[in-house]
Amino acid sequence: MGDKATLFESGRFVQPPGIEPARDEMVDMGEAGEETRLALAAQSGDAEAASVLGSMLLRRGDLDGAEPHLRAATAAGDRAAANNLGVLLHQRGYAEEAAGWWRIAAVAGSAAAAHALGRCHRERGDEPAAEYWLRQSAEQGHVLGAYALADLLEHRGDVAAEHWMRAAAERGHREAAYRLARALDRTAGHGDENGSDNAVAEAEQWYRQAAARGHRRAALHLGAILERRGELKEAGRWYLTSAKDGEPRAACALGFLLRDAGDTESAAVWWLRAAQEGDGNAANALGALHAERGETQTAERWYRAALDAGDDNGAYNLGLLCAEQGRTTQAEQWYRRAAYAGHREAANALAILLLQGGDTTGAEPWFSKAAEAGSVDAAFNLGILYAGRGEDEMGLRWYERAASAGHAEAALQVGIARLREGDEPEAERHLRCAAGSGSAEGAYRLAALLDARRPPEPAHELGEIVQEKTECEEWYERAASQGHRRAQVRVGMLAAARGDVVEAARWYRTAAEAGSRNGAFNLGLLLAREGSEPEAAVWWTRAADAGHGRAALRLALVYARRGELAEGQRWADRAVALGPAEVAERAGRLRDALREELSA
Repeated sequence: MGDKATLFESGRFVQPPGIEPARDEMVDMGEAGEETRLALAAQSGDAEAASVLGSMLLRRGDLDGAEPHLRAATAAGDRAAANNLGVLLHQRGYAEEAAGWWRIAAVAGSAAAAHALGRCHRERGDEPAAEYWLRQSAEQGHVLGAYALADLLEHRGDVAAEHWMRAAAERGHREAAYRLARALDRTAGHGDENGSDNAVAEAEQWYRQAAARGHRRAALHLGAILERRGELKEAGRWYLTSAKDGEPRAACALGFLLRDAGDTESAAVWWLRAAQEGDGNAANALGALHAERGETQTAERWYRAALDAGDDNGAYNLGLLCAEQGRTTQAEQWYRRAAYAGHREAANALAILLLQGGDTTGAEPWFSKAAEAGSVDAAFNLGILYAGRGEDEMGLRWYERAASAGHAEAALQVGIARLREGDEPEAERHLRCAAGSGSAEGAYRLAALLDARRPPEPAHELGEIVQEKTECEEWYERAASQGHRRAQVRVGMLAAARGDVVEAARWYRTAAEAGSRNGAFNLGLLLAREGSEPEAAVWWTRAADAGHGRAALRLALVYARRGELAEGQRWADRAVALGPAEVAERAGRLRDALREELSA
């Protein structure tokens, strides 16, 4: 209901801070000399002067001096004086007598008195009477009356509350503007797209009005809207305004904004300020900052502070910190605490910890709990769990759930499953999701799927460069650029097929250096064609040592041509052992020939 000392008539005294007066009988308040003039006029029986003088003294806190003047003016029928006399008596604790004078002033048409009387009835629990008098005040245009009526109706769930809240906001009531904005924000979260956009835009306007009048929470929410829209500079200004006014959430948000801008030191200052005021999110941010610096004891202290502030992320982060230090028992305890409090990622982390310890039975329900609570990673992990024990249908169901939420590796698994079933359209759809979300394997498999559909292209002469690339090659290149070795080899092959020897060699070399035996073998072929057989032999050796039969056969032929028959026979033996069948057959014939040559 607010401070009793603010139940003032709006015509002849100072209004509460932030509220512009909606005047009843407005009288200009002069300087100190005006008081003397008013006192003389009041002594001569001027009721209006007595009323104004009484209101001045009341505003100053001189209740004893104000009361006789207000009573005299009230006796002469001055309704503003009757209202202010009610204020004075209310401040002294005479609520019944105050209500009596407010009723007299309200019946005489004082909107401020009607507002005060309505609030008095509401404090007593008489809501019908409160609504009657507050409505009288609001309908006369009294801003505080409109707000108080809106508050009463909103408490009842009456849809008419918005009308009066809007009326108060339009007349400059900052709390009304803030509450109207919050209501519009909630509407935006449940409406259609166009309606939501309109509601957000209108909410922003009301937040701006309230924030401009010093409402710190309005400044916080305005900053959040601007940050979501990417207007970071203005968002930072409003966060700063709100934070300086003592809003810890704004200080925390400002800290994140500064961190993202690279100013970690300034971010820490604002997080510290917010954390000291009980903001758990800021305490967690400080903990993470110190953990990144290796200051684990300080990090743990801030995580505990976050937990003490009621933020379950504190327990989760303590679990992560303990797990990184190898303190598995403590990590499990913290994960359990957060998981029991409903922290879904803590439940997922706990399940992983149990699974790593061989407790599959204990892990499964925590994965399920986390997944049902919306953890995408937990849904994916459930898919792995079920698929690992041969329950492919259940595994696929969880993979699909994670994939629908954008999990790249889950989409990949669904795509692979659909490929096995022969459902290429569905496979392609999921592989595109996986590839688009950054899965290198997804990009490679999508490229392979598209590649298999391509009609054969005419052969190109070596050295003839063709610039056109197909979609499948673009996906191969995306996977290759992410370090996928088979994709790198395939990109090299496609480049070679186009006649782009330089590009082919680059990709073959990249794959070979990453450990691809096919990349090493193909690089050797390319170098041999270009006349660099000694370097080609180096790469074939690397490929053969990694188990590439064709590379071993090539080396056998190289050494046979050089006359190094024993070395050639050794590589031929290796090629026979490695295969495949056609290579083994050719290598066997070469080995036999070399053996005959050596024994001759």
